[in-house]
Amino acid sequence: MYIPEHFKENDLQLLHTAIKEIQIAHIVTQHSYGVEASFIPLYLDTYQNEKGILYGHIAKANTQWNEPLISPEALAIFTGANHYITPSWYPAKQTHHKVVPTWNYVMVHVRGKIEFIQDPQELLSIVTKITDINEKQFNEPWHVQDAPSDYIQSILKAIIGIKISIADIKGKYKLSQNYNENTQQSIINGLQETKDNDGIKVAELMQDHLSKHK
Repeated sequence: MYIPEHFKENDLQLLHTAIKEIQIAHIVTQHSYGVEASFIPLYLDTYQNEKGILYGHIAKANTQWNEPLISPEALAIFTGANHYITPSWYPAKQTHHKVVPTWNYVMVHVRGKIEFIQDPQELLSIVTKITDINEKQFNEPWHVQDAPSDYIQSILKAIIGIKISIADIKGKYKLSQNYNENTQQSIINGLQETKDNDGIKVAELMQDHLSKHK
């Protein structure tokens, strides 16, 4: 991933937070015939090592797990909030008109050794953890044990666990940091007026970054 210096984010805690908020990523692996990618939910475990370990699962019918790998390294691509930025939000449009559209976004790339898990207890732990993380937002959370045990066992037989031990993590926060404060604030105002969820989220990220670097 190409990251100009002003868009680079090195704060590991911030990157971990982004991964936990985004949750879902494209997992890319290399095989003799080319690359494979699966879009799957993941949870981050930061207790076993500093950079963390990602866990998730794919369908057993997905051949990505049993096709021989050229490299044991996988790439997980987390795409966060993003939004189109119109030149109309640039104050410079009213003067010299030397402005063009762009796109603001948050992106985290994780590289690490990938392992595939078939042990039923480990699979149950992964499924339970992902479920609990997402169910806690509801007033009456659903729990894996709410379903019949034999049904859950049949589901576990149809999936393969994924474990990625993070070796490298890179963050790109493209939030118009290459413009002055006045222009950034104008873009923030424009994004807030969109009433779009992603637009508002990008505006919040820009505002936070602007406040931290004043």
